[in-house]
Amino acid sequence: MPRGFRKLAPLIAQAAEDKKGEDILLFDVHKQSSLTDYLLLVSVLSPAHLHAVEDEISKIMDSAGVEVLHRDGSDSDLWLVLDYGGVMVHLMHPDAREFYAIEKLYHDAPRKQWQAEPASPPRARSRSR
Repeated sequence: MPRGFRKLAPLIAQAAEDKKGEDILLFDVHKQSSLTDYLLLVSVLSPAHLHAVEDEISKIMDSAGVEVLHRDGSDSDLWLVLDYGGVMVHLMHPDAREFYAIEKLYHDAPRKQWQAEPASPPRARSRSR
């Protein structure tokens, strides 16, 4: 996929979690959408929270040399869309997210694992005598 969005999408999902974004879902929508390859949905609890998550995502994308192509929702405290071409990010207040139910539009799209697999606890060694 162009510009490494396969690797960038999980990184920006992690960035959203690092800023306490909630109910984070990452969908691989390249078969369902002609606009983007990945769709990231993040719930944010306040306008300040929305901007903190946006800033963190922007840092990741800037460091990767990827500029936002379109930013929509600047006048809204409930919803912001960041279009990076290969990944589209929706930062939404839970009320807006429930009302618009975007994840239902992509219910058949595969969810992409973005969190590191939890480490297994070390197995105890059996001692033979």
